[in-house]
Amino acid sequence: MGKSQIPEDFGPHFADKAPCKEIFIVRVIAGSAKGRTLVGPKSHAIRPALDKVKGAIFNILFDVTGLNVLDVFAGTGAIGIEALSRGAKFAVFLDASPEAIGVIQKNLELCRFSETAKILRSKLPEDLRTVTKRCGIEAFDLIFVDPPYDKDLVNPALRKIAELGLLAEGGRIIVEHSPREMIAEIDGLAVKDRREYGQTIISFLNRPPEKI
Repeated sequence: MGKSQIPEDFGPHFADKAPCKEIFIVRVIAGSAKGRTLVGPKSHAIRPALDKVKGAIFNILFDVTGLNVLDVFAGTGAIGIEALSRGAKFAVFLDASPEAIGVIQKNLELCRFSETAKILRSKLPEDLRTVTKRCGIEAFDLIFVDPPYDKDLVNPALRKIAELGLLAEGGRIIVEHSPREMIAEIDGLAVKDRREYGQTIISFLNRPPEKI
């Protein structure tokens, strides 16, 4: 389990939605849209993924070429857009916030990924049950889950994903969460790796092998 040098106060600023004087510039790190600066939120209600954390995630994933991606609590869309830039086949973005929906749309247009993506305004985790019907994809190879910190949304979202069978066989789930909200044991999912970056934890899950 590794640690990075991301400032220790990053997590609480956004977890509590408190005013923060720091401005985080989010860019696409690699791939066809490399170097693009993404549109950020105007309010603190949306917590963007730091480039350093995003880079660490994709260094571990290594290759996302041809994958169908689901970005849950998508925020600015930075994670799903990074996947598209690196060769993902299609990405579906879910968020409840009208501001987030607008930001994601702008960022997809900016990176020219509108044709390989779909944005669904969704109350989460409840509306996960309608994702397959609304986007036409039965299961996803890669699912990102990044809810607001300390709001008791991590485990309900993961349980719903497992219950609905949204993770394809051989697929992976990446969860960004607070160290104060740990992942519970969930039938159909197994935590395979966990990394700490200051007050941010990234957990990697997959489907355990089926018992014969």
